[in-house]
Amino acid sequence: MLPMSVGVFAQDQDLQTAYRYVAPKVIEWRRDIHQHPELSNREFKTAEKIANHLKALGIEVQTGVAHTGVVGLLKGSQAGKVVALRADIDALPVIERNELPFRSEVTSEFLGEKVGVMHACGHDTHTAILMGVAEVLAQNKDKIKGTVKFIFQPAEEGPPPGEEGGALLMIREGVLKNPDVEAIFGLHINSQTPVGVIRYKSGSTMAAAQSFTINVKGKQSHGSQPWSGVDPILISAKIIDGLQTIISREANLTKEAAVITVGKIKSGVRFNIIPESAEMIGTIRTLDYGMKDLINRRMMEMVPAIAKAYGGEASIEIKDATDITFNDPELVSLMIPTLKRVAGDENIQTQKAITGAEDFSYFQREVPGFFFFLGGMTPGNEESFPHHTPDFRIDEAGLMLGVKALTELSLDYLNKS
Repeated sequence: MLPMSVGVFAQDQDLQTAYRYVAPKVIEWRRDIHQHPELSNREFKTAEKIANHLKALGIEVQTGVAHTGVVGLLKGSQAGKVVALRADIDALPVIERNELPFRSEVTSEFLGEKVGVMHACGHDTHTAILMGVAEVLAQNKDKIKGTVKFIFQPAEEGPPPGEEGGALLMIREGVLKNPDVEAIFGLHINSQTPVGVIRYKSGSTMAAAQSFTINVKGKQSHGSQPWSGVDPILISAKIIDGLQTIISREANLTKEAAVITVGKIKSGVRFNIIPESAEMIGTIRTLDYGMKDLINRRMMEMVPAIAKAYGGEASIEIKDATDITFNDPELVSLMIPTLKRVAGDENIQTQKAITGAEDFSYFQREVPGFFFFLGGMTPGNEESFPHHTPDFRIDEAGLMLGVKALTELSLDYLNKS
C-alpha cells in the first residue's frame, strides 16, 4: 500500500538555498555534456563525469552497470523505503545545426558510417538535472527517511546491433535490488511544452515500440522484361500498402492510437535491373496490449500472403524495443499534489497518450513508476523544433523545475506516513 499524501517540504529554507546554489552548476553540467555527446553504450566520459560528481558528494557509487551506467545510493538519516530516480545519458547520430556556443562538433561511427553526434533528445538535460538533485539531497540527508537510488542509464535510444543495453540490461544486472526499489520517478524534457509547465497522463502514456524486418525474395530479370522475373520492389510496395490497412481498417483507433511505419527500403543496384530481393525495416507503436497482439498477428499473416499473391516470398521478424510506459494510477494520484506545490496548480496539465516510446517502461514493469514531461520551450516561441532533429534545442530556464520536482517527489514519497 502506498503512503498517504502529505506535502511536508513546501517552504523548506534549506532546500530553497540548495536550489539557488546548484542552479548555475546544472546549466554548466548540461552545456558540457551537450558539447561532448556520446552514443549508446559508449558514454564513457559522461559516466566518468557523473561518477566523480556523486563520489564528491559522499554518495555510494557503482559504475559499469549495463556497460556504462552509473548508480548512486544515498541513505537518509532515518530508515525507510527506497525510491529510485532515473536519467538517460546517451546521445543520437545527428549533426547539430545551430549557432550555440556549446554545440556539438563530435563525430563517431554508427552502423558502419561516419556520423555527427548530438544530444537531440535532451538526455543531457536529464543527466544534469539528476546530478543537481543528487547534490541537493546529499546536502539534506537529515530530511530523507529512507534511501534514494540514482540511476544514470545508458542506451535509452537502443544499444548498437549485436549488443545488449539500456533499462532491460540494468534490471537484469539488479539495479532495482539491493536495496529493493519500491517506486521510481523519471522525466523527459519537451521542446514543445512551455518552460514552467509539467504534463502527465495516468495509465498508458507512451507507446510500446517494436522493430520489424521484412525480407522479400523475387526473381531477377532485365528491367525491360519484367514478365520474365518477379519484382521484389513491387511486392514491397504492395506489402507497405497492405500493412497500412491494418491500422486504417482493423485497429480500433477510438481505443488507443497505433502506428506502423516503414523507415527504410533497400533493394537493387542499377536502373535497368529488377533485383532478386528487397529488405524493409520499420517500427510498430501501440498503447494497448490487445491491439499490439492483433497488429503483430496480422502482420505475420499478411506479409507472406501478399508476397505469394505476386509470385514471390517474404518473411517478417518482429522484435520488442520498449514496453508501454504505464504510470501507476495510485502513485500518480499520490504525487500530483507535490508537483502542484512545486510548479503551481495551473502549470500541472494532463495530456493524451503519445506514440513516442521510452524504455523507462521496463522499470515500470517491475515497480510502480511515474514518468512526466518537463517544459523546455521558451513561452511564446513559435519556432520549436521536434526531438531527434538537427535544430532541436532547449530553453535552460526550465531545468531547475525538473530538479525541484524530482527532489521533492523523492522527499514526499519517502516521508509520507
